[in-house]
Amino acid sequence: MNYEGLLNEAYGLNIIVKETSLLGNKGRVKGNRIAIRKDIPTLLEKTCILAEELGHYYLNSGDILNQEITENRKQEYKTRLWAYNKLIGLMGIIKAYEADCRTIYDMAEHLYVTEEFLIECLSSYRNKYGIYTVLDNYIIYFEPTLGVLKLT
Repeated sequence: MNYEGLLNEAYGLNIIVKETSLLGNKGRVKGNRIAIRKDIPTLLEKTCILAEELGHYYLNSGDILNQEITENRKQEYKTRLWAYNKLIGLMGIIKAYEADCRTIYDMAEHLYVTEEFLIECLSSYRNKYGIYTVLDNYIIYFEPTLGVLKLT
């Protein structure tokens, strides 16, 4: 999923997405409006931010900007996990590995996300699934290093 695909999804939901000046945040959602900071330098980063803001649209209610509040942190985690699944997912990791992507840089490029977003995704998946998880005929290892093993 790329930026244009996410924009199409948003427009299909009657969400207005606008690139504008924002202080302190890279993105915000309020009702059916999403604002993306206009000075973000790359389309990859805009893609990751828009995915997270769509996650906020689908999952959150109310103002969760104060991350000192435990419930707000939980909602932020759920939103990020939604964005990771939307743009990457376990199947995306497998497909990147099958495409001979062996470095974080190569995987991020193949998945059309930033390296930072991919690293955060892998960390979240490690927290959620543990050292490894099984999907279809594959084992995805998160430790000691990322690896995918196809079962025969």
